[in-house]
Parts: sequence; C-alpha cells; structure tokens
Amino acid sequence: MTFFRSILVIAILALVPSATLASQVRLKDLVEFDGVRGNDLVGYGLVVGLNGTGDGLRNSPFTEEMMINILERLGVNVSGEQFRAKNVAAVLVTAALPAFSRTGGRLDVTVSAIGDAKSLLGGTLIMTPLNAADGQIYAVAQGTVIAGGISADGDAARVVHGVPTAGIVPSGARIEREVDFDFSTLTQMRLALRTPDFSTASKIEQAINAQLGRGVALMMDAGTVEINISATRLQSPAHVLSQIENINVEPERRARVVVDQRSGTIVMDENVRISRVAVAQGNLTLTIEEAPLVVQPNPFGEGETIVVPRTAAAIAKDQGQGLAEVKGGTSLSDVIAGLNALGVSPLDMIDILKSIKAAGALHAEFIVQ
Repeated sequence: MTFFRSILVIAILALVPSATLASQVRLKDLVEFDGVRGNDLVGYGLVVGLNGTGDGLRNSPFTEEMMINILERLGVNVSGEQFRAKNVAAVLVTAALPAFSRTGGRLDVTVSAIGDAKSLLGGTLIMTPLNAADGQIYAVAQGTVIAGGISADGDAARVVHGVPTAGIVPSGARIEREVDFDFSTLTQMRLALRTPDFSTASKIEQAINAQLGRGVALMMDAGTVEINISATRLQSPAHVLSQIENINVEPERRARVVVDQRSGTIVMDENVRISRVAVAQGNLTLTIEEAPLVVQPNPFGEGETIVVPRTAAAIAKDQGQGLAEVKGGTSLSDVIAGLNALGVSPLDMIDILKSIKAAGALHAEFIVQ
C-alpha cells in the first residue's frame, strides 16, 4: 500500500541575505530569568445552567454531592433530597498565575468536564477556589463558560464539532493572594538557557559584558549564566533585566532530523550533514485473497451446506533500484538533493534515514515522533 508518491522535506533556511542577522534572537527568547516565573493553579468546581447536557447524577455521584454542599452553604436545606437535574456538571478549573501578579488582578481560566457531561456550552462556573502546589488559595474563579465546540443529538445520530466539554472563562479569576517573593533584594541572578549549549552560553556572557561592563556576566555551565547585580551599578534587578533582555545573540543549534511516522513528515536542521554512503532499498508486497466456496448437498439428498475455505497468498518482490550513492553533503541543499535522488516515499525515507544513522553516516540527532 503506497502512502505517498513524493518526498516531503521541510527545511528551515534563512530568508534574508545576511545569515548572521537573520539568526539572531533576543535574550528574553533564549533564557528564563531566575525568579521570573508563573505558578500553576487548579480547582474543582461546578458548572450550572446547561441545557440538559450536564452530568448524569447516577454515573457522577460527586456532582450531586458537590451541588448539595453548595446549596447548604447558601442556606438551602436539601437533606434527604434526591436530584435528577441534567443542567449541572463537575469540572476541573486550571489557570496560570503570572510572575509579579498583584491582588485584584484577573486571570483567564480553563474549564474541563470530568463527568459524563455532553457539553458545557452556555454554562456558568460557580465560585471556585484555585489552589497552588502549596495548598494555598491564590485566586477565585467564576463566570460564563465559552465552550470550544458544539454537539447536536438526534434519536439515532449525534454530531460533534470541536471539544464541547472544555472551555474558557476570559478574565474569570480574581487574584486573592500574591506570591511571597521580593525581587528587588536580589544581588545575584541566574539566566537558565531553554536549550543548554556551551557556545550559546559563552555568547550570552560576552554580549552582556559588552553591554554592561566586564565582570557582570559569568557562564557557570552549558545551561546557566550568572549575573552580578551589584557590578552593574543600576538601581535594581528590574533595571538590569530591562537592559539585557533585548540583547541580540546568535544561538548555536544542534543538528537535528525530526520525523513524524504518522504523516511521513521529515524536518531537517540546516546543520545536518551526511557522509558519503550507498543505499539500496526494495519493497515486498504481500497479497492474501479469500474466496470461500459454498458446497450444498444434492436436491432432496441428505447432508448439510458447508463453507469450504479457499485462500490464495503470494509475495511479490519489487525489482528496486539497486545501490544508489548519496554523496557527502556539505550543506542542507546537498543533503536534500542526495536524498531526493533515491526517489522513494517519505515513509521509506524515514527507514533509510534510520539505517544511515545506524551506519554512522548521518551526523545529526535523530528524533522520531
């Protein structure tokens, strides 16, 4: 079975004449600043007002229990009552508390059904406390849910578009507690590289020292550059970050080949190189045909009708193209030209790249998704 007839190779190349300028990246896009980070929040809540698309309370008893608790807190006595409402759904509410968030600020929250609700469209999230990893409440969420899809039911069919059991509440959470962290008292700050690399860390060190003076930045390892705040003679760590976060640095990248076996997509970095190698590739086609034969007794005769199986199996071997030489690539264009010369499908190309890597001729990190 042939999946593709053409090779899909996506190459990321510079689109402007100056490769140096095109590949420079701002420091804020390469590193994480020590202390400047968000915190994840999560809560368990209830969405009401659904149009018959909520949880089935027999299948989701926790929904009924939570609804009873909310009503009792509001002064409604429901002891011994049995609910069969279909307009409520139990949900998990998640949000991210950004760095330097202050009390009274607003957050977007994501709402996801955890029961057998069919849709959260048109529902309203009831007041839900959001906790961090330390168990403290940092925000409270409430508001109208904007669902990410729609569903429609009939007697014998159902159609679903998107994901109606998840949605968002824009600015639906109010911050009630701040993260206890005094950023202004820092005397040292570390920059954590998102992709650790000794060469990139060295370039970051040199760029910061060129901007703020020698001795301000020191490379600690492949993933860390330390900043001496006092050596900058600026007013605060915030002023230091404002000075260095827009410095342009040309990062070094590892050569990588990323393949997606499901879609047959191959992505190559511009630093990929292939040594001179010869490749032969052929296909085996297995064919199995079933043609059962029904055998019946003569008219008015004794016996019974039986089915006699008949199977025809064959293996066909394609002639292939023999050994093909892939010349050593000195650039991404040479590598692509050599691989395209093999004239095989993307899925076969993935197998060929695996074999070239195993032979030691592919000089790049090989990642299969």
